[in-house]
Amino acid sequence: MKYFIIFWLVSSFCFAQINESFDTANQLYNSGYYQKAISAYNLILDTNQHSASLYYNIANCHYKSNEIALSIYYYEKALLLDPKDEDIITNLSFAQKMTVDSIQEIPENGLAKLITQIINSLSLDGWAKRCVGIACLFVVLLLCYFLSYSETKKRLFFVSSGFVLILLIISLCLLLKKEGLETSSRPAIVFTKEIEVKTEPNLRAENAFMLHEGTKVYVIEKYDSDWSKIKLRNGETGWITNSELKEL
Repeated sequence: MKYFIIFWLVSSFCFAQINESFDTANQLYNSGYYQKAISAYNLILDTNQHSASLYYNIANCHYKSNEIALSIYYYEKALLLDPKDEDIITNLSFAQKMTVDSIQEIPENGLAKLITQIINSLSLDGWAKRCVGIACLFVVLLLCYFLSYSETKKRLFFVSSGFVLILLIISLCLLLKKEGLETSSRPAIVFTKEIEVKTEPNLRAENAFMLHEGTKVYVIEKYDSDWSKIKLRNGETGWITNSELKEL
């Protein structure tokens, strides 16, 4: 029992310290000391604390400091944790307008676009939590079915559990699809002011196209420890060195 009390006291103290650090960083930001605020926020990150609001505040500091690539990077990280947050979406769009490259996304048909919107409506953790919640509901309904004596209630619980089971299967498929997308094409942000994207993982290879600081790309392949094959939203692909981008 005493170990639990000690653990609770230590946890409470650490939580209070993190909240105090977050408030201090917010005060620095509100006072216009953006670089000092970034340092304060990074101290919280060093304690392995991650949240959409923390990344969002760091992004705002970089945006105010005219560090566009870093602001986009942290807005994107915030959006991964909270895909529906309107403030993050709005500020990210402002930051993206400051970039040089204007890349048009390949248009999707109605059904594919709807599925993509549904998949991106939640983070990977969000889909996992939803699946766990639906699975628990299915178990409860199944138990109610077996424990009920009334024929009417049995029929009701049977139909309800069947519907929830279908919902669970759909959610699991969307979870696997989300995981597959994040594994196969990892988003990254270009951090070099201007780079030449190569047709092959070789500095002497021909140039495929140019990219500029702050552009979002997707890493689809690695070659050795120096090169990454990237894909743009318009479908174009090429190779750049790993030092020129930062994965989300």
